[in-house]
Amino acid sequence: MQQTGKLKVSIKNNQNSVKIPSGIRLLIRRCCHAVLISEGFTQNAEVSVSFVSNAEIRRLNKSFRNKDSVTDVLSFPLTSEDGTIEIDAENGYVMLGDVVISIETAVKQANLYGHSLSREIGFLTVHSMLHLLGYDHETSPLDERIMREKEEAVLEKLGISREMTFTDGEEQ
Repeated sequence: MQQTGKLKVSIKNNQNSVKIPSGIRLLIRRCCHAVLISEGFTQNAEVSVSFVSNAEIRRLNKSFRNKDSVTDVLSFPLTSEDGTIEIDAENGYVMLGDVVISIETAVKQANLYGHSLSREIGFLTVHSMLHLLGYDHETSPLDERIMREKEEAVLEKLGISREMTFTDGEEQ
């Protein structure tokens, strides 16, 4: 079994239109940890995850990506393009970056795809963690396929694979 570092996940709810179901915070932590294990990341690390409204994610998308539209998730890696990583001076942890999830869009997509909100948030978290580690599905069809395969492999290990299109009784 591969040794992994410690992981600090800060989760904030910065919206009030959707109640965050119980268990979602633990799911996010499990997803973040599973990605680090799958990628062989052994250093201590920290990541921030925030739930926001559609209006806020649209504002962020426009401000940072010049796209004036709502999206499901945004990733803000703290690793620079030359590979330099940020270290938290207080604890020595690698600061991977920030994940911002529109909970309104996550609920909508879970309903659209016919699976649970847990599956949707799990997917969005894994997807964003891979972005924080340097993966980018927008660079080429091959990079997109590699990223999708990694996402599904992690989700399958967590027991929330694509084949599991169920609704598990969550309030939505």
